[in-house]
Amino acid sequence: MRAVSYAEFGGPEVLHVAEVPVPEPGPGQVRVRVAASVVHPVDLMVRSGRFPAPLPTGLPYTPGWDVAGSVDAVGPSVEEFTIGDEVIGFSPWLQTTAGAHAEYVVLDAAWLTSAPAGVPATEAATLPTNGLAAAQALDLLALPAGSTVLVTGAAGQVGGFVLALARTTGLHATGLAGADDREFVESLGAAFLSRTDDPTGTFDAVVDLAVIGSSLLDLVRDGGGYVAASPPLRPEPVRGIGTFALEVLPDGTRLGELVKLVTSGDIPLRVADVYPFADAAAAHERLAQGGVRGGVVIVP
Repeated sequence: MRAVSYAEFGGPEVLHVAEVPVPEPGPGQVRVRVAASVVHPVDLMVRSGRFPAPLPTGLPYTPGWDVAGSVDAVGPSVEEFTIGDEVIGFSPWLQTTAGAHAEYVVLDAAWLTSAPAGVPATEAATLPTNGLAAAQALDLLALPAGSTVLVTGAAGQVGGFVLALARTTGLHATGLAGADDREFVESLGAAFLSRTDDPTGTFDAVVDLAVIGSSLLDLVRDGGGYVAASPPLRPEPVRGIGTFALEVLPDGTRLGELVKLVTSGDIPLRVADVYPFADAAAAHERLAQGGVRGGVVIVP
């Protein structure tokens, strides 16, 4: 099968399309014929050799977290999916080396859920990783309805999902973003703060996706909560504020709940650009330019 691959670290030019073996599903696993996947900022870090955490043993790598596609084969003990089912899911490929930028990928059935009906695969693929990141960030905070939450990087993919989920759970969100993003932030029922101004106010919690850092703790009430974008960025607690780090994990059940919100119109899906495997380098270059409002999607 064809897959996006790289055998050395470096710039986008190291990406190429390779022929690799078709994977076989084991017990509890499903093989998905990939229709679409998504490139994330972390993919650029890994490809360049700048990722600060341990990586899978040995190059070459086939990257890719999200998958939207159809079930092609099922392993023993899989009862929830059958061949032909349209599914979406999230592959923690840095642990499994099963990247989704390939024609086929094998994932645990528990990491998958039914795709949203009537939604193109290029749009559906933008949900799993970033949607689960947003949901798990709010799960860490466990805020009761009526609480206030400041979301930095609010117009990005994860930030937009956080705002949408905050609205559905009765939270009062404020989104910190660029001036051009005011309309989007307010369309999700959130108050808007411009990132050109110093953020002000007092909040029950902060989800810091823009990596502003520990200075935001000054805006959190005593005993509130703070979620950092990754474990190395988690500040030490002060004034009884619980500080957490976002480590998104695959969860088919939770993803299924998000699919229902997509179907009901409560969660919007955004696609910035779509690239074929052969143009994977261009997809990485597009994401590196910054200011992307929507998923950068890869298709076979």
